[in-house]
Amino acid sequence: MIFNTTSAEVLDRFLDRSTHHALIKQLLYAVVGGIGAIGVWFVGYQNLVKLSGPLLIGATILLVLVFLPGIGQQINGAHRWINVFGNSFQPSEFVKFLIPLYFIHVISQRSQPLELIPFMQLLAKLVIPIGLILVEPDNGTVAIIFSAFVILFVLSRQKWLYWALPLCILLSCGVIVASQMNHVSDRIKVFMNPEYDLKGKGHQPYQAKIAAGSGKLLGKGFGESLQKLEYLPEARSDYIAAIFAEETGFVGMTGLILLYMGISFCGFSIAQRAKDNEGFYVAAIFTFLICFQAFLNLGVVSGLLPSKGTNLPFFSQGGSSLLANILALCVLLNISKQSEREYEKI
Repeated sequence: MIFNTTSAEVLDRFLDRSTHHALIKQLLYAVVGGIGAIGVWFVGYQNLVKLSGPLLIGATILLVLVFLPGIGQQINGAHRWINVFGNSFQPSEFVKFLIPLYFIHVISQRSQPLELIPFMQLLAKLVIPIGLILVEPDNGTVAIIFSAFVILFVLSRQKWLYWALPLCILLSCGVIVASQMNHVSDRIKVFMNPEYDLKGKGHQPYQAKIAAGSGKLLGKGFGESLQKLEYLPEARSDYIAAIFAEETGFVGMTGLILLYMGISFCGFSIAQRAKDNEGFYVAAIFTFLICFQAFLNLGVVSGLLPSKGTNLPFFSQGGSSLLANILALCVLLNISKQSEREYEKI
């Protein structure tokens, strides 16, 4: 699908590069992700949890570098990427997993839920990378991180008074601040009525609905999409599922959703069978992060949710996202393997 959408863009815009450029680039990221996954496998999830502190510090430094001229890249007004030998690297894709990992490292060392002062000290440390992501701005990633925190707080049985009330206050403040941001208020208006701005913010949601609807039951067939011919911008990333729906129809989208449901079922099963609390927390939260992001993307494409700029894991074009998700999946497999060894001993 990445070759399908990007090659159409190259031909339609008469771009001076190969139609296979994006495909080769994505495959190279997959190879690097596979090599990294081997390293993660041998390190093991327990050592990875112990190293989460230094890893998070390193990732936070990278979040600062995205704002430095000559190092960071600004695309569509957002500072989210670092230029690495001509390739873009998005640190927030990894921070999204590292922040919960560090939280798990801290709470796993205690037999009881955190008291107020240690709890606030921990959150104060995590506010720094979250704040940097918010300034980029990348509201979608921040929303995903906050959702992961809620899941972790419930699973680890943290006291409701410590986080539920502050979270409600924070959300209220966030809604007030977001309502003052023009791009947020415009997205909400477009979400309620895409025809409000068909030549601007409403163009993508409107064209996505046309793409998904025109696929009908069985789709138009692979490569037969019309919307990928510059009618639907960002077809290779945020809205790639709309092109897939146009070409494979309801049947294809059902199969795609079933795949993500399969990841969800396997991931939470691994969490349930984990040999320790660390494995349980890590497997549960990593599975949630992958599947919740898929839910957000498909919700946006179908028009059920406002646009958030969230890509589709393992499917959209994006090397950083692919790398992070491959490593997260390898962590899940490592937890499963170590749990099996534990059961064999028993």
